[in-house]
Amino acid sequence: MTDTYKNIYLKRGKEESLLRFHPWIFSGAIHHTDEGIEEGDTVRVISSKGNFIAVGHYQIGSITVRVLSFRDIVVDDEFWASRFEAALQMRLHIGIADNPQNNTYRLIHGEGDNLPGLIIDCYGTTAVMQAHSVGMHVCREQICRALIRVMGNRIQNVYYKSETTLPFKAALGQENGFLYGATDDNIAVENGLKFNIDWLRGQKTGFFVDQRENRSLLEHYARGKSVLNMFCYTGGFSVYAMRGGAKLVHSVDSSAKAIELTNRNVELNFPGDSRHDAFCDDAFKYMDANDDKYDLIVLDPPAFAKHRRALHNALKGYTRLNVKGLERIKHGGILFTFSCSQVVTKDNFRNAVFTAAAQTGRKVRILHQLHQPADHPINIYHPEGEYLKGLVLYVE
Repeated sequence: MTDTYKNIYLKRGKEESLLRFHPWIFSGAIHHTDEGIEEGDTVRVISSKGNFIAVGHYQIGSITVRVLSFRDIVVDDEFWASRFEAALQMRLHIGIADNPQNNTYRLIHGEGDNLPGLIIDCYGTTAVMQAHSVGMHVCREQICRALIRVMGNRIQNVYYKSETTLPFKAALGQENGFLYGATDDNIAVENGLKFNIDWLRGQKTGFFVDQRENRSLLEHYARGKSVLNMFCYTGGFSVYAMRGGAKLVHSVDSSAKAIELTNRNVELNFPGDSRHDAFCDDAFKYMDANDDKYDLIVLDPPAFAKHRRALHNALKGYTRLNVKGLERIKHGGILFTFSCSQVVTKDNFRNAVFTAAAQTGRKVRILHQLHQPADHPINIYHPEGEYLKGLVLYVE
């Protein structure tokens, strides 16, 4: 036991989920706290009977404590190093790290790697770190030191990108920037394909690492197809479709910056290839104007629901979007459709797509049920970590 940290005390019976190793403690479970606890502090959690339960980061909000350990430990350099070593060994065991054909992968996936509030993606020799909690922000320098220690010569630069992920009310005055090293080389390799990673201004850490295996699957289906990549962002699906032998690839996004990045990535891999064109347009307007033109369509929109209050409208949005895709795709076409909203369950999403299919009256079969890859693991005690859902549909 350590007296290093101040204590938070739970109401009676509120320790049940923690005894099942769920890593979140909600504000309604808190009875009282020691005086002087500040947002971002590491705290000990004590049951109503006075028993130690967990150590975690304190934050103002619905999720009050994110659990780092169910043992009474000090969160020191050795703690961070041991967690990073465990994460690295898992990526080595599954063949994702130290792969010359793929230097793009997620090293730390929050709760999935028992570090809630922390994301670290590796792009070549640069790691991009993102804090989703004040506690992880407070520990960023310590985290960086441990990361370099464990990764050795694998990582030469650490870029911190948390301006948009930290709670704005915390008033941390956070700015993005390098914590270690510096580089202008932002080209990474995924399954032998090259991509410009915009970790300075791009969404998430600069690239959607979680679609790697789904992009590979699309490549398998692309030969001879006319492909529409809707919400293209970096053009990942477009580049894979081209390598897969697509006869035509169109990338669409409402963001001009996304279109520019997509064109750069296509040119990086297929210079001067006339099969690709990109359009800055609204998804619904574009599909309305291009009926029966594509026999492979990708619908990978941004999250429609960031919180549970938005779930109803999000499901209506997914239904409406998939109606458009199912209506416009050629007979015998293949539709890849996704949701990355954590609050939308697999059943929610499937029901939205089922509803869309029924509204169109077309015959639709499920070929694949898709999810996030192995470097985005799901903590078995935290099912909320299963956020990416996808279906591959054959449309008669």
